[in-house]
Amino acid sequence: MFQHTPFATALLLMLLLSGCAAFAPSPPQDQSNICEIFREQPSWYDYASDAEEKWGTPIETQMSFIQQESSFRSHVRPPRKRYLGFIPGPRPSSAKGYAQAQDPVWGEYRDQAGSTFARRTHMKHATDFIGWYNTRTRAQTGISLNNPEHLYLAYHEGAGGYQRGSYRAKPAVQRAARQVAARAGRYRAQLQRCEAEFQCRKFYQVWPFCRKG
Repeated sequence: MFQHTPFATALLLMLLLSGCAAFAPSPPQDQSNICEIFREQPSWYDYASDAEEKWGTPIETQMSFIQQESSFRSHVRPPRKRYLGFIPGPRPSSAKGYAQAQDPVWGEYRDQAGSTFARRTHMKHATDFIGWYNTRTRAQTGISLNNPEHLYLAYHEGAGGYQRGSYRAKPAVQRAARQVAARAGRYRAQLQRCEAEFQCRKFYQVWPFCRKG
């Protein structure tokens, strides 16, 4: 008979957690093209479109944020510090999942806009979180939802840090924000050419009511 020892319990928990990661979607092969991303994962278009309709952040900005933060890896976390080169230490932050949301702000999101069951490792909740966060950023700082560079600066530094200009002393953060903006621009141009593929694709969707504009 199987003995429920502390070691066995810990082993079972590790297997369950690794199983969740194993069943998560693989990162898209071509992350430079939003059309190819959505062709691999058409449900991601639905999630991002729903978040855009709900919160106002454009699809291309949401996806550019996620590419920058996690390269579309569902369970990624910051690497642990290593002592003596091999002894695992603490992680530098509690960031996790597609949007690399940290524990405190994820808790706020779940309380205010999400649900108890929202998961950082699910694309639906990651896109909704980014939409919610950027709407809050706009209310706190006045940054337009069509300004991905400064939205990302505030996403990285927090509204307070953004208003204090903390990013000005961080060239890497400024560079990342410019990359986000450039990628969002490319994604927008690409999406204009292929978005019709992902609209009205479900049996219960009836043209023209499921089309934008």
